[in-house]
Amino acid sequence: MRLLKIVPDNTNIDFVRLRYWAFGLTALLTLAAIALVPLKGLNMGVDFAGGLMIEYKFATPPGLDRVRGSVDRLGLGEAQLQQLGDPNRLSVRLPVQKGPKGEDLTNVAVTKVTNELAKDFPGSSFQRQSTVSGKVSGELVRNGVLAVVLAVIGICLFAIFRFEWQFGVSTGVAIMHDVLMTMGFFALTQFEFDLNIVAAVLTIIGYSINDKIVIDDRIRENMRRYRKMDMREIINLSVNETLPRTVMTSLTILLALFSLLIFGGHVLRGFTAAMILGVFVGTYSSIYVSSSLLITLGLRAEPVATSDKPAKAGIAGAERV
Repeated sequence: MRLLKIVPDNTNIDFVRLRYWAFGLTALLTLAAIALVPLKGLNMGVDFAGGLMIEYKFATPPGLDRVRGSVDRLGLGEAQLQQLGDPNRLSVRLPVQKGPKGEDLTNVAVTKVTNELAKDFPGSSFQRQSTVSGKVSGELVRNGVLAVVLAVIGICLFAIFRFEWQFGVSTGVAIMHDVLMTMGFFALTQFEFDLNIVAAVLTIIGYSINDKIVIDDRIRENMRRYRKMDMREIINLSVNETLPRTVMTSLTILLALFSLLIFGGHVLRGFTAAMILGVFVGTYSSIYVSSSLLITLGLRAEPVATSDKPAKAGIAGAERV
C-alpha cells in the first residue's frame, strides 16, 4: 500500500530567494498588529476587565438597542453587549455589583436582568454567568503577560545553549512575530480576549518552537555534513528535507482545529480561531523568517580543521624507514 505524500520527495524550493520579501511582509504585518492593539483595543473578557458577564439565549435574534434599553432601565451601570456567534445568543457585561456596605449583589443583578429580559423578550432564557473582581482581573492580566514573556525568554535561552546565539535570536524574532500577529488578529476581529486566549497563545508558542527546533536541528546537522557548502544552500536543503514533516503536522492539526471550530460551540470559538491562525503564522515564520534570518545574522558552517603536523610527521617517518 502506497503512503500518501502531499509533498513529493526531493523537493528543491529556493525559500531563501524570497527572504527579503518575507522580511518586508513580516515587518509590515508586525507594525500593523502593534498599531491595531492601541487603536482598536482588545475586547477584554470578564477575566481581565473585571465585572459581571451574563449570557442569554433568545427565541429570535434580538435588537441590540432594545436589549441595551431594557438593561439600562435597571440602573446597574453601563452595559456592554456582544453577540456570541449564534445570532440568538448574547452576552451582557456589567460592572462589578457591590452594595453600599460592600456586599456582593451579583445574584440580585442577575435576577433583575433575567426578569427584565424575560418580560421584554418572551422565550429568552438565562444560560450562564461569570464574575471577576477588579483586583483579581489585574492580577490575571499581570500573570498572563508574565507567562508569555517568560515562555519566550526561556525558549530563546534554550535555543542559544542548544545551538548558537544566531538560532536564539532568530527564534525569538519569529515567536514574537507569531504572538503579535495573534494580538493584532484579536484587536481586528474583536473576539473576546480572556484566559482561554492566553492558553492559546502559549500553545501557539509551543507549536512554533517545535517546528523551529526541528528545522534548526537539521540545519546544524547539514552544517557539519557539508562544511564547504554555502549557507544559503544548507538552509534551503534543510527546509526542503523537513518540509513533508512540517506540512503533514500542520494539516493534521488544522483538521482537528476546524472540526473544533465547527462543532465546538461559541465558547471555544476564540480559542480555536487563535490556534488556526497560529498554525499558519507559525509555519510561515519557521520557513521564511527564522531560517532565512540566520544568513542575515552571519551564521556560517565551520570549515574542516586542517593541520600540517601529522602529514610532516608521516613524511619524516617514511624517510627514516
